[in-house]
Amino acid sequence: MNPALETLKERGFLQQCTDIDALSGLMDTGPVTFYVGCDPTFHSLHIGHMVPFFAFRHLREYGHRGIALLGGGTARIGDPSGKTEMRKMLSYEDLDSNAASIEAQLDRFIGFDGNTAYTDNNKNWLANLNYIDFLRDIGRHFSVNRMLSFEAYRTRMETGLSFIEFNYQLLQSFDFLELFRRHGCRLQIGGDDQWGNIVAGMELIRRVEGAESFGLTFPLVTTSDGKKMGKTEKGALFLDPSITSPYDFFQYWRNITDQDVLRFLLMFTFLPADECRGLVAPGMNVNDAKVRLAWEITALIHGRDEADKALAGAKAAFGGGGDKSAMPTATLARSRFEAGYPVLDLFVDAGLAPSKSEARRLVQQGGATVGESIWKDEKAAAGADCLDSDGEVILRAGKKRFARVVTS
Repeated sequence: MNPALETLKERGFLQQCTDIDALSGLMDTGPVTFYVGCDPTFHSLHIGHMVPFFAFRHLREYGHRGIALLGGGTARIGDPSGKTEMRKMLSYEDLDSNAASIEAQLDRFIGFDGNTAYTDNNKNWLANLNYIDFLRDIGRHFSVNRMLSFEAYRTRMETGLSFIEFNYQLLQSFDFLELFRRHGCRLQIGGDDQWGNIVAGMELIRRVEGAESFGLTFPLVTTSDGKKMGKTEKGALFLDPSITSPYDFFQYWRNITDQDVLRFLLMFTFLPADECRGLVAPGMNVNDAKVRLAWEITALIHGRDEADKALAGAKAAFGGGGDKSAMPTATLARSRFEAGYPVLDLFVDAGLAPSKSEARRLVQQGGATVGESIWKDEKAAAGADCLDSDGEVILRAGKKRFARVVTS
């Protein structure tokens, strides 16, 4: 097998490939141009979106050329794959703004040089299509019966599939055809929920151009307990630091289960595979491996400085030294402590509980810590004596969430 494909397989990326032997042979003859698409339905990607882009970087390291296709055209419709209901329609202006934000995020991660890695936007060829011509030239190659055999459409038929969504596979297939024509693209990569769309695009290229193309998909990553990877109590793990802070991003990876460490080291870092395995070898401290994972991926997404700050904040929170200023911080009035700060209000105001009812549940379960004391009385109040000499106190919600409170 071609070394690039071997690396993807070794690191856990390879789920399905339409003809891996033929693709391997093609890669042996020289660089292959590939693409991965991303619809700009929000202004930030989350970590689940990034699996194909980690693979993108591996493929580029082996000399292949990658296209990150922004779906400024397809997002006007919405992909039904993996969805139980129709996406919310966004204005064209919002889609363009989202696309620009996502392109900037991907550029920081990939580094588009216009040669080995570059972007395109499918609104360039979809926005002004003539519908009648499109149906005559492209739609005639699609079988409705075959489309309905794919999982994405079969599942949505049970809850309702709109006609506008039904067109999505035609448009994504047309993307592959256009990229083949414009850039010589022979390979589409993506999550496994895109399998049907990818195969349809390959078939369209074969029918229209008489050429062979390929599809390769990656697993939809879940944690060892079956949860969707990157889902937190606050929602998805977004790349935008204004939604998910670098510290919270770091802590997510620091707190994964032991069983997931090696898999995520291989998939979400670029450390050599042998080094990844060495970090979790018998006799090694798995918590050290988690810290390394957290630092590596935070550095990749947010930069080394933010990764260092997050690490320092984590050390401070758990009593191992470090810089307290790097911790999540809430500034609250000292007068509230002097008057007696109701503990439920305190945890809500510090951002450790979304509501008083959640704060009450936290206290009742023994998960609320003020300074070094666990508070079990939901009617209690924190006084000024809880503050240290700097007028600060560290709050903990359970074992993994905490906040530094400073007073003014």
